[in-house]
Order: sequence, then structure tokens, then C-alpha cells
Amino acid sequence: MLLDDTLRALIAGRLGGFERRALSAPGSKRAAVALALVEEGFGAALPGLRTPAAWSQDAAVLLTRRPSHMRNHPGQWALPGGSIDGAESPEEAALRELHEEVGLELDEGAILGRLDDFVTRSGFAITPVVVWAGAARALVPSEAEVASIHRIPLTEFMRADAPLLDPIEDSEHPVLRMPVGDTWIAAPTAAFLYQFRELCIAGRTVRVAHFEQPLFARK
Repeated sequence: MLLDDTLRALIAGRLGGFERRALSAPGSKRAAVALALVEEGFGAALPGLRTPAAWSQDAAVLLTRRPSHMRNHPGQWALPGGSIDGAESPEEAALRELHEEVGLELDEGAILGRLDDFVTRSGFAITPVVVWAGAARALVPSEAEVASIHRIPLTEFMRADAPLLDPIEDSEHPVLRMPVGDTWIAAPTAAFLYQFRELCIAGRTVRVAHFEQPLFARK
């Protein structure tokens, strides 16, 4: 699946016709994340995923691992993002965080649209913003916020065993996870990836805000 104009038009068209759901919760902090589409490049370097022998122009999603010293969600998979400052729009916040966390500077022309909001157990109301980032060859992780940067092939999120749904005792809704190589990603990041897969690639409307997070992701 190449990162090309055909894919961009497909995703932009499906987001343009999507009736997204905005959510808020008393006491929650507003935040935004960037679901950035990039070229796969030299791969994700994860067990169970191939490493291209040469630079790959296949479509991928940009993900990070958070450092173990961070106060919120240490060591977890994440999309670049953070709190919305002042009068910022979610789009402005997502682009700012992309620049701060991975050194990727894009303008508003890179924005393709938004997915549904997700309110986390840890007190954030998150708006996911889909961004077209192109080749993005020169990425630089922020020492304070990013332990590693990964380009996960878009095809990896189309696996037949995804999503993984696990019952949890304190909720009627299951925990949602997305498998990646020999590991997995938990909600809320997994929820954004699953909705993106279903809506933007498969052309199916699904809602994800009801899915639960595992206990470790609620802190």
C-alpha cells in the first residue's frame, strides 16, 4: 500500500464524509494526537516485523514509545501529541506536538481530518487528527518525551486477528488492543488506530469511545 496521491484522496474523502463525535468530560484536560501517515522507510525494528532492505515508500503510521521516566503513561506506545494549550485548535496542537516530539514540521495543508474523541480514565479528552506527513526522512526524537520512533506499516493494522478484545471485571465493555508484530498496543492509541483502519481504509464506520483501557494505561 503505497503512500501516494490515491491513498491520500481516499483517506481525505472518507474523513470528509464522516460524522465524527466530539466528547468532553467534567474535569478532563483537552488533548490532541497526530495520526501521521509517513513512508515506511527502513522499518520499525520490532520483533515479528520485516525490515526493508532499502527505503520503502509503503504507507506507515508514526508511533513513539514514551520514556520510562515520564509522569504520564511511562513506557507506553503513543501517537505524537499532548495537551491543547490555551486557544489552540486540536489541529494546531497536533502539529505543534509533532514538531516538538519528533522534529517533523508541517503546515495546515497536511491535515486530512479528525476521528472520534476518546475520554481516558486518566483524565484526558483526546481529539485524534489525521495528518499526511509524506516521506518524513529526518525525524529527531525529543529526549524528554520520546524513547524511540517507529514507522509501523499500514498493512500491519489490517491483520485478521485485530482488534483483540479482552473482558475486564470493572466494565461491561472490553479492553481493545491492536497487535503489532509480536507485541500489541493498548487503547486509547489502539482505539484511534482501529477506527482509522475501519473508516479510512476499509470504508466502514465504527465507534471506539466505549472501549476500555487496560489497568496499567489508566494511570
